[in-house]
Amino acid sequence: MTLIEVLVALVIVAITLAAGIKAAAALTANTQRLADTLAAQWCADNQLTELRLQRQFPPVGDLEFSCEQLGQSYRGTLVVRPTPNPNFRRVDARIADAQGRPLLQLSTILPRI
Repeated sequence: MTLIEVLVALVIVAITLAAGIKAAAALTANTQRLADTLAAQWCADNQLTELRLQRQFPPVGDLEFSCEQLGQSYRGTLVVRPTPNPNFRRVDARIADAQGRPLLQLSTILPRI
């Protein structure tokens, strides 16, 4: 084998290893994003369930809250808006990570009881 053939083989191996490392990093980032989204959904579900269990017609406005899931802290906002039917309110639970990046928005309709 000549020196040029060995260098070409090394370049091919280096490119292949670099592509493998990049793919592994992308999988790790996707896994973290999935965990954050799942925890954010738990936070939103908990807040909306708490509103349903209170059995009170929520007032229109915004309410901020924080949530702890899987060892991470999340910030959320409950956005209550009127609907065309005055017996219902739309409630959006918006969840962001600790840096303020939006992760999830979950919506529901609550009836007047």
